[in-house]
Amino acid sequence: MVVLHVLFEHAAGYALFAVKEVEEIGMLLPQVEESVLSLGKFNSMVSLAAFFPFKSAQAALENMNAISEGVVHADLKLFLETNLPLSGKKKAVLGVSDAKIGAALQEEFNISIQTGGAVAEITRGVRLHFHSLVKGLTAQAASKAQLGLGHSYSRAKVKFNVNRADNMIIQSIALLDQLDKDINTFSMRVREWYGYHFPELIKIVSENSMYCRLAQLIGNRKELSEESLESLEEVVMDSAKAQAILDASRSSMGMDISPIDLINIERFSNRVVSLAAYRLELQEYLRSKMSQVAPNLAALIGEVVGARLISHAGSLTNLAKYPASTVQILGAEKALFRALKTRGNTPKYGLIFHSTFIGRAAAKNKGRISRYLANKCTIASRIDCFSEVPTSVFGDKLREQVEERLSFYETGEVPRKNVDVMKEAVKEATDVAAEIKRKLEKKEKKRKKREKKLQELAANGETNGEAEEEEDGEADTPVAKKKKKRQAADEIEEAEAAETPAKKKKKQKAEDAEETTDNGTEETQGPIKKKKRKSETLDAEAAEEAPEVVTSEKKKKKKKKETD
Repeated sequence: MVVLHVLFEHAAGYALFAVKEVEEIGMLLPQVEESVLSLGKFNSMVSLAAFFPFKSAQAALENMNAISEGVVHADLKLFLETNLPLSGKKKAVLGVSDAKIGAALQEEFNISIQTGGAVAEITRGVRLHFHSLVKGLTAQAASKAQLGLGHSYSRAKVKFNVNRADNMIIQSIALLDQLDKDINTFSMRVREWYGYHFPELIKIVSENSMYCRLAQLIGNRKELSEESLESLEEVVMDSAKAQAILDASRSSMGMDISPIDLINIERFSNRVVSLAAYRLELQEYLRSKMSQVAPNLAALIGEVVGARLISHAGSLTNLAKYPASTVQILGAEKALFRALKTRGNTPKYGLIFHSTFIGRAAAKNKGRISRYLANKCTIASRIDCFSEVPTSVFGDKLREQVEERLSFYETGEVPRKNVDVMKEAVKEATDVAAEIKRKLEKKEKKRKKREKKLQELAANGETNGEAEEEEDGEADTPVAKKKKKRQAADEIEEAEAAETPAKKKKKQKAEDAEETTDNGTEETQGPIKKKKRKSETLDAEAAEEAPEVVTSEKKKKKKKKETD
């Protein structure tokens, strides 16, 4: 009797389902497909044997990564060892949805694994009714777990992508090809548009970007004069051509153009010139990227052809896996399959045709040199893919070998042996790698010194801050004392105002004596002196007012006597 168990991996955990009536299910596959949709019918066929929930999101991510790579995780191994009946009269068969993990489980437990057929349908039903089959798990909780695990899994895949540097090269070369097409199309549009006004310029200047710059510079041809000859020479880089443009503008057959049309042509030509300038910047960026990612391949066949090979293969790792025969015809797949279909001659070269070596070879040697070049490209790509320190030493040596082979085909001069060349390359590569490591170590030491200095400065800043705070506290104490003294002086003044003037005089005398003896009470002297001055002014004003009142009374008496 065969007992079929189906393993199901969910974001919440591992589940093992026991399937009833295996032989009938295997025979009646259409009925299984129909019963999957109904929970009642599906429950009669499948029952939950065991469920192992993940302890945390990190554990779930680790298990999913292991399953995607076809590796048996420790949690899965423990779960199956505990719940799967490996020994007994009944023969256990484990159903798995992925054949890769199935092969790993078969090697680990030495049991028969089943994939496809009824197992695929049962897995589909389990996926549909999983939250109903597992007690305590709701549909909302299951969907949340799936969403969280999906985000973390995708983030980890993007973050730790091995080919992330290759992706920049693939996008750059694709954009470079697109820019070439666009600049060519736009330049033809400028030629056609500006050709109505100045048709002779097309014959004098053939380069697209130069023509657009001239259209932008010249504008209306009737305004060209001897003064603009220098600016024309700067663009054309040839005095004879500049003079020819000037002469052609004077005797041109072109039609007159309105200022609005001319403005539009100038704007469009300006865009084309800016695109051409951006293309040069992009090519420089691609060159720098290739020197970092695949320096040997770039030294052998050039940055652009090497980037096209990487782009066509998908990544540098895939290119390194290809044999030399595949690299030779990479990019000529359509011609290859057409030749195989019609039983004609297969192509001799694909993308590597754009390298300079095949163009320099004679017609009879093109196939031989392309095969040799593809062999060296494969070696260079493998060195770039698996070397720790990227150097272009091997690429330069391989290029020399291709040059020697090319001269051998032309002159018959025997090239050096591959063993001798590779020994030289290994010696040079070790020296270069040691030098690069030394530089990196120096940089690391400098960085550590900077960090130490920054830490010391930060620590000194903290101590200085504490000292400043202490000084501020010390400075605050005399200010507080002064405030207290002022408050005391104000209270004394209020008390004096309430007392009799005789007592005031006595107290003032006592305070004056105290002021002369005390040196530390400078702040209290100010308000007392001010009070003295105020009292003196008040006495003077009272003295002035008193005689004025007396004189006024005398005048009134005299007037009364006169009237009498």
